[in-house]
Amino acid sequence: MKINLTYPNPALISIIEDPEQIITLDANFLIAPDRRPITKRGIGFEQFREIWLDPIFSVFPNLAIHEAVYDELVGISPQNYVDAKRDSIPPEIIIHKDSSLTEVEKILRDTIESKIASLTKYDPMLDNKDDRGEVKSLSYIAVKGLLYFAANDNNAIQLIEKSEEWSTGLDNVQAIKMYELIYYLYRNDLADKTAMKMLYKYQYYLTDREKSTNPCWGDFSSSMDSLYESYFK
Repeated sequence: MKINLTYPNPALISIIEDPEQIITLDANFLIAPDRRPITKRGIGFEQFREIWLDPIFSVFPNLAIHEAVYDELVGISPQNYVDAKRDSIPPEIIIHKDSSLTEVEKILRDTIESKIASLTKYDPMLDNKDDRGEVKSLSYIAVKGLLYFAANDNNAIQLIEKSEEWSTGLDNVQAIKMYELIYYLYRNDLADKTAMKMLYKYQYYLTDREKSTNPCWGDFSSSMDSLYESYFK
């Protein structure tokens, strides 16, 4: 994924000012990244939980996932993590369920879902697994008037950022990228700083191509400071 440091993201600014807003997560925020065989080094779930999941869940009290994303986690470590968050009292994660939609909302959801699906590998008629989580998540939050979708998938982000051009029906949804929350945690001393640097490099500065298009950590953090420092004061 290409890092965009051209202009500040209004969604991140809003989250900086009010971190208690509902942020809906894509599955890739919950599953430890594994970029082997590009590199010999992987990130195990327990390490990912310690350096990433625990910090974001402690900082943002209203994180959510759609039930279709939950279904993607069945049988893998993040499911147990989400189960514990869901079952705690009070719950520490919101699960979006299509059963909560009214009949009018379901009609609107189906319309938006069809528009989005045509630009992905998901086929609503087949209800296949490919891109199902992001399509279901995006159409749900668009209908419910929820603002933020956090993702580390370029296609999902483009569905939002090119909503007018592609007529996806997601005009009111805003994307939050993983690298933006890595910076947020680092900037506010809310996670281990060495771990945040490592996670950034692993996700965005690993291959020769990424090193030719994305900034190194020092340039990234200083550029992000230039864009957002005034909002932290």
